[in-house]
Amino acid sequence: MIRGSCSLPPFPHARANPFDSHLCRVAHQQAAPACASPFLAPAACLNNTAATARRRTTMERTFFHGGKRWWPPRLLLFAALAWLLMIYLHLAVFHSPPVTAPPHASSLVAAVASSDREDGRRFLLRQQEQLKKIAALPAEDEQRRLPRGDEETCRGRYVYMHDLPPRFNADIIRNCRKTEDHWADMCRFLRNAGLGRPLADRIDGVIKSEAGWYDTHQFALDAIFHNRMKQYECLTTDSSRASAVFVPFYAGFDFVRYHWGYDNATRDAASSDLTNWLMKQPEWRRMGGRDHFLVAGRTGWDFRRSNNVDPDWGNDLLVMPAGRNMSVLVLESAMLHGNDYPVPYPTYFHPRSDADVLRWQERVRGQRRTWLMAFVGAPRPDVPINIRVRDHVIAQCKASTTACTMLGCARATGSTQCHTPGNIMRLFQKTIFCLQPPGDTCTRRSAFDSMVAGCIPVFFHTGSAYKQYRWHLPGDHHRYSVYIPDADVRQRNVSIEAVLRAIPPATVERMREEVIRLIPRVLYADPRSKLETVMDAVDIAIDGILGTVARIRNGEYVDSGGPVTEDPPNLFSSTESVFRQKESSVQTDR
Repeated sequence: MIRGSCSLPPFPHARANPFDSHLCRVAHQQAAPACASPFLAPAACLNNTAATARRRTTMERTFFHGGKRWWPPRLLLFAALAWLLMIYLHLAVFHSPPVTAPPHASSLVAAVASSDREDGRRFLLRQQEQLKKIAALPAEDEQRRLPRGDEETCRGRYVYMHDLPPRFNADIIRNCRKTEDHWADMCRFLRNAGLGRPLADRIDGVIKSEAGWYDTHQFALDAIFHNRMKQYECLTTDSSRASAVFVPFYAGFDFVRYHWGYDNATRDAASSDLTNWLMKQPEWRRMGGRDHFLVAGRTGWDFRRSNNVDPDWGNDLLVMPAGRNMSVLVLESAMLHGNDYPVPYPTYFHPRSDADVLRWQERVRGQRRTWLMAFVGAPRPDVPINIRVRDHVIAQCKASTTACTMLGCARATGSTQCHTPGNIMRLFQKTIFCLQPPGDTCTRRSAFDSMVAGCIPVFFHTGSAYKQYRWHLPGDHHRYSVYIPDADVRQRNVSIEAVLRAIPPATVERMREEVIRLIPRVLYADPRSKLETVMDAVDIAIDGILGTVARIRNGEYVDSGGPVTEDPPNLFSSTESVFRQKESSVQTDR
């Protein structure tokens, strides 16, 4: 019997109220024929008791005083009633399926009410058909209840996402054409959930269109991360359960809108409005925003105007009181003991499944690499000469004609050689070591493009990777990269080619295998799909944020890192190769 859905029993043969059944039994003792039918209501039994008693007295007088004409009709009546009762019980009781509580009980009750006058077999058939239809319906309530990560897996990992007014994200995308003077064809780069135009290279198979390759802009992370967060398996709509709160503000895109040709008040307007909106929310008051995080897909310097040498560069998002409380994911941290945490630059590869990742890893593992080293980039003549190392790297590469190859990138308008993914990935896949000198800032997107191609990065500044991407890259930097201090290169005290040739082949193989292993950690999966077991850069970043918030709750002081003026441990600070020393020690141990 269905409980709580209807006061009526769901089927005609269901048991009625016990008190009503008792009244029916009392009336039945006085007038059996009147209450013989199970469809007769108890009240009818009671109302007909007196009339039935009078008829009974008359029948008894007729019977005992010679009225034999009543006996055969009475026997026939009893026989007919008994026969009908047996048919009813046979069809409606013994052949009925068990009484269940289907998801949509009201439709069954309506079917029962409309079929009271039908025979038992038709009712049974209709009931079975109705149950089949209900069983075929999608379990909507159950689907809404099913979490994308179970309770055990998501404990301590729930993230709540603010539903911001559209002026902070959707309207910025909608008005993308207004930024074309400063970001050429921004609208094209923001298609496909921020991934850009799909790529296809069928000439030599450098890039496979079916494997998730796109012409992704290096500053498109705001949209990519937001769309990935929509697929996060532990996303919750209950902020009280959340360990962290995501703010989907497109800070990087907002920077582009007003950086050139506007005053500082206009540049700061959206950031100021956002902080005012956030501070009014109950989620903010819980920890003063220390459990909040957002993505600003540019360098941290672009959001610290007050800390910059140039007072007109960027906005003050990370300097505002509310901005200082949130954790902000950037492409390069300013590392001023602040709250901006670096994450990898977007690359061209956005896999849709674990299989896409594994296939690509096998591909780069089997590549035949014909060049010792390579460089992709343009000179930076406007960088102060005392820190300008890129020009020296380019000069050494040009001098090593048999060992080094280059993809020269003119900075002139209309130059596309270095903005063609096929050219870049083709070069990196044929090279053992990829040179990554600083440019406008210490970090480069090229470092991650080269790693995706299985090329070992060579860094010249500790701020290019080692002091930056601590969540995504190993602490033992020798496992996946080579470090040559920029001072030695600028002072012409070192040959880059000689340092790289001094690394034993077995060590090179181990380093390349480590780079290939790191590929999933430095790329962003297609936001419209979900990797099953492989963790990508978003997964790593979320774990880093959750760990940071947990430490804050424990009363620890946290920041994004120290200054970049000191060499980190485990790095050699001279031109002597430590790889040869490591190889010798391994052989001695044997």
